Amino acid sequence: MIQKKMSSSDRQQLILERLTNADHPITGSEFAQLTSVSRQVIVQDVSIMKAKKIPIIATSQGYLLVDREAEPAACTQIIVCQHTPEQTKEELYVLVDHGVFVKDVIVEHAVYGDLTASVMVGNRMEVDQFVQRITETEAAYLSTLTKGIHLHTLEADSMEKIIAACQALERAGILIPS
Repeated sequence: MIQKKMSSSDRQQLILERLTNADHPITGSEFAQLTSVSRQVIVQDVSIMKAKKIPIIATSQGYLLVDREAEPAACTQIIVCQHTPEQTKEELYVLVDHGVFVKDVIVEHAVYGDLTASVMVGNRMEVDQFVQRITETEAAYLSTLTKGIHLHTLEADSMEKIIAACQALERAGILIPS
């Protein structure tokens, strides 16, 4: 742990270096401990970095640096779902079990318009971490704002995987056919 007080620009440089070299998400709490500041200070630093167009995203597992040069997934599709909060894990398991990556969740708010949040899960362990984080923080799923109706941006290396996942969601009564 770094003991001396770091300037905001030094912390931001450290955050950028760590994220650039990381092969996994890094939590705000980890950065806070490393730099001897509060997690809220890290949240502020990351917000400043985002305003400077540094491509950092916050996921349920921590912060990630998005590679702008990375090749996009071969197939992307937005789907519409509706279910209870208790069915969230089931929905996400169906998707990841079919080899589909769930990028985000989108709801349409009456005042704010479209609200989009990163989900970023591609396997059961990441789904479990996502659901556990919601539970631990007592946060509400965005879909509770819209009676369970929400959209997901899905990515996969083939359209067949997305189609199979959607068929399974439809059988489970979760997918709203388009």
